[in-house]
Amino acid sequence: MTEPLLRRLHARGERLTVGALPWVAPVYRAMPQVAEVIEFPFAHGGLQLKARRVLARQIEGRFDVAYVCPNSLKSALLPLLARIPKRVGYLGEARFGLLTHRLKNPPKHQRPPMVAFYSALSGEPDVAADRPRLQVEAARCAAVLDRLGLVRGAYYVFVPGAEYGPAKRWPVDRFAELAQRLDLPVLLLGSGKEAALGEEIARLAHADSRQMCRNLAGSTDLLDAFCLIAAARAMVSNDTGLMHVAAALDVPQVALFGSSSPLHTPPLSDKAQVIWLKNDSAYQPPLDCAPCFQRECPLGHLRCLRDITAERVLQVL
Repeated sequence: MTEPLLRRLHARGERLTVGALPWVAPVYRAMPQVAEVIEFPFAHGGLQLKARRVLARQIEGRFDVAYVCPNSLKSALLPLLARIPKRVGYLGEARFGLLTHRLKNPPKHQRPPMVAFYSALSGEPDVAADRPRLQVEAARCAAVLDRLGLVRGAYYVFVPGAEYGPAKRWPVDRFAELAQRLDLPVLLLGSGKEAALGEEIARLAHADSRQMCRNLAGSTDLLDAFCLIAAARAMVSNDTGLMHVAAALDVPQVALFGSSSPLHTPPLSDKAQVIWLKNDSAYQPPLDCAPCFQRECPLGHLRCLRDITAERVLQVL
């Protein structure tokens, strides 16, 4: 969701280097406007001042401007330590003295969609209309398909996980039922943390031998996953990172929302269809509890996702 910001900066002549953690760095390698990607050697959590100082010395003098996308204190430390003259970001977490150009951070209930939120760092107006775009190498995609024995447009992709928590995950039995009812193979994608989730869906789907369901969660790198999504007939997913990848690759998709809101993080593509019972007037009783933005359903029923049927998703597909 930072891609439209980078596209704007590149269009006005800025040469872009992106610093990112290793798990997200491949996303930026799929953006042609990015000239260089630096993988941060930082672990999750903690300021890790020593590591930041070491990297700061390595990059000092190379950059004129730093656009700090995350709102955290530690994300603004490296540009300061590297003496980058202009440091742009949102106020928050006592960052006043770390940034030279500060945008007011709107309250969470008034925050615009994330693409517009990030794009505003460019200082340009009319950022709301931007849509993320990614590109994958044709040769790499052909090699991935050949290795897995797949044909472009002849399979579906499911993304059953959601890093945030169970309240964003459509139940496994629903994914399995949908896989059984499709007339093409299904690939299950996700991280290694979601491998067991994929195994359970594949096991349930194979109870009916009409459909092949292959669990690839944890067995592909991120760029290979991009290739598999780009070549799919369509994708079905929760509100998760790969949902936005499918939108940026302009792949037909059905995005399932429960505890989160498509008003805040929608898949920005004309080929994306969203199912969210919160805004379905025909669904009764209304979901007054949504969006709760909780990791687990605080009421214990998960109606917002459990009541989305496989039949409904099939009709949208």
